[in-house]
Amino acid sequence: MSFSISGKTAIVTGAANGIGLAIGKQFVAAGANVMFADVDEAGLIRELGDQPEDSSKRYFAGDLRERLTIANLLSATIDAFDQVDILVNGARQVLTSDPLDPEDESTYKLLTQNLLPTLRLSQQVAKRMMKQGETREGNGPQGSIINLSSIAARRTHPELLAYSVSSAAMDQMTRSLSVALAPHRIRVNSIAFGSVMSASLKAVLKDNRALREDIEEHTPLGRIASPTELTETAQFLASEASSFMTGQVVTLDGGRTLLDPVTAPVH
Repeated sequence: MSFSISGKTAIVTGAANGIGLAIGKQFVAAGANVMFADVDEAGLIRELGDQPEDSSKRYFAGDLRERLTIANLLSATIDAFDQVDILVNGARQVLTSDPLDPEDESTYKLLTQNLLPTLRLSQQVAKRMMKQGETREGNGPQGSIINLSSIAARRTHPELLAYSVSSAAMDQMTRSLSVALAPHRIRVNSIAFGSVMSASLKAVLKDNRALREDIEEHTPLGRIASPTELTETAQFLASEASSFMTGQVVTLDGGRTLLDPVTAPVH
């Protein structure tokens, strides 16, 4: 079975750059309609340009921490494409933190930034998918939700406590939602990745050759992945090729989690 998503409609968040942008472009190339969503409106305009009425790609700018923004994103998608079949929750932020500082707000910030918008948007999109399912015949899949997580959920790096906690919560949310939505034939899976040359990692590595070498040394495949290397996995999870797969956390890390020194970087 091919990884076909032709004719499907997807919402991809965190889509103004890096991994989210790469997934959105892959989906468009595969024949899907895609709503690229991000808080960075300038970045969306720069990457996507004009949006003709018959275009298979549109963009939506807004802060998904706001409930009204989530509702508006879903409405804009339905107005543009009449349906939503795939959701990729790609909006995420990485912060370092001091695990012993009671005044450090990093964990709160990342739960607010990374986890809660993902949960709320998934709930609203799933509600729409269920409504669409009422008008469809047969027992085929009604939708696919894909969360972007991190191997930080399974590794110990004190300075990344906040990111690790939010990533672990994302993985558990994936499992919980997958069971809750399974009776409605909506699948929920997660991609936990290691070092991928996202916009944020590129900025970190710009003047830090030592960190890059450290990451490569602790990755059995010896390199940092390109964002496009995640896109095929995302398309697989979005397609009916993975129709009996739900609640899974798929690891793409070049073998990093096979080696487990505590001090190894987890970006």
